[in-house]
Amino acid sequence: MSETIVSVFSDHVCQLGEGPSYDPATETLYWFDIVNGQLLEKRLSGGAVKIHELHQMASAIAVIDDRRQLIATETGLHVRDVATGKLTLHTPIEADNTVTRSNDSRVHPCGALWVGTMGKGEEKAAGSIYWFFKGELRRLYADITVPNSICFSEDGSIAYYTDTSTGLLMRVGCDPATGLPVGEPKVFVDHRSAKGYIDGSVLDRDGILWNACWGGSVVEAYGPDGKLVRSVAMPVTQPSCPAFVGGNADRLAVTSAWSGKSEKQRLLDPQAGMTFMLDIPVNGRFEPRVLIA
Repeated sequence: MSETIVSVFSDHVCQLGEGPSYDPATETLYWFDIVNGQLLEKRLSGGAVKIHELHQMASAIAVIDDRRQLIATETGLHVRDVATGKLTLHTPIEADNTVTRSNDSRVHPCGALWVGTMGKGEEKAAGSIYWFFKGELRRLYADITVPNSICFSEDGSIAYYTDTSTGLLMRVGCDPATGLPVGEPKVFVDHRSAKGYIDGSVLDRDGILWNACWGGSVVEAYGPDGKLVRSVAMPVTQPSCPAFVGGNADRLAVTSAWSGKSEKQRLLDPQAGMTFMLDIPVNGRFEPRVLIA
């Protein structure tokens, strides 16, 4: 553990920091404060954090092209003009359901998007996981309480996801051409007897899954066989999601949150809600661009 360097990338405190995504074209990390409806951005080279008020809960971002991004919000998928910040609703998702909001999301290597929804108060089984590809939307899994850990193998043949409330990280076959699941999901990691909860994940080129363990104060790495191969201590109790960053995608940025903590608990967790950089050797990869039409 002595060689591990965990530093503060941004000391901007998010109530519910989530959804980090790195754009290598601009060397910029984007992430969200979900409950406060904010999109944040900061270049890896430094400088001030830019805060964009979205006026609705949002949780995930993907690159469409050099001019546009796709953002998952409580009303659906919106195209964001990078230059102006203007949002245009592209595909509604549970837009008429005031109970739910978007949560974890990731782009499949083919350009399809898996995006989860959940109750704003974590209402049991209120959410789902959807597949979106070239304008088409399908519900993949219903009765989800807290969708998380959506990520894919580099060749697109495997998908991972969890309902955090179950403590089970699932693995399912995937069609590399469409990003649709193939067959029945099977348990990849049973985390029920461990400390904390499975939150956001990314999968590197070696098939190692890096997971932010909410409530566990660690980022955990699992090998292709589902066995724990590394645990990286974090200076916060609620790390929420990692993202590969840097010119070679060889570092990890990790968001965190203070949501759910009392005033006393926040005093004991003073960096909660900040965003961190993990300078550990990872064989990461950049997120694919999403295909909206």
